[in-house]
Amino acid sequence: MIKVTVWNEFVHEKTDDNIKKIYPDGIHKVIADFLGKNDDMVIRTAVLGDPEHGLTDEVLNNTDVLIWWGHMCHHEVSDEVATKVKDHVLRGMGFIPLHSAHMCKPFMGLMGTSCTLKWRDGDRERMWCVDPGHPIAQGIPETFVLEPEEMYGEFFDIPKPDSIVFLSWFRGGEVFRSGCTFTRGYGRIFYFRPGHEANPSYYNEYVQKIITNAVRWACPTKKLAAITCPDVPPVECS
Repeated sequence: MIKVTVWNEFVHEKTDDNIKKIYPDGIHKVIADFLGKNDDMVIRTAVLGDPEHGLTDEVLNNTDVLIWWGHMCHHEVSDEVATKVKDHVLRGMGFIPLHSAHMCKPFMGLMGTSCTLKWRDGDRERMWCVDPGHPIAQGIPETFVLEPEEMYGEFFDIPKPDSIVFLSWFRGGEVFRSGCTFTRGYGRIFYFRPGHEANPSYYNEYVQKIITNAVRWACPTKKLAAITCPDVPPVECS
């Protein structure tokens, strides 16, 4: 079983009536619900307002893949929790930051760059699958449309990805690397762009399939108990 934790700020959905109509129980609940339909996954959720933001040592020690949605409260995530998340990724935990989580503390710490971009709300997105052989792309058509969606445009200040699985074009002419994979330490990372809180993108069948595929791809084959730098004896003896 893949142990998945879905983390969400859960702020917009409680403060904006229009967003609450789309995600009445929170974005995390919608994601947890569609992932929970898979027999090989067990899902838990955590939100910003929980003690330790819901990411205690016990939770992280029992998480194979962490999905993260954040936007307006990145600064409220404690440095201690962000550092723990980064450490767990380096030790093998899969990490899937969604949409505005490009500016969350764990992702920025793992990338080592500003992770900034251009944006504009209320656009039309055409997403293209540019690496159809990648495991995350399985079952996804060559292209599909999300409308309305928030435009994210280049330049996206991230390190060179291991692979670019999805590329988006927007009605205003911008393009964006919308599905990027990275390896940090023993951990696999998939950044996935769609999911502005005012738009129902997480109900889209292809968005759901991509996130589901990404969970299976990011699940660790090996997770270290700790990162060490040991002094070891030689393998070959003269």
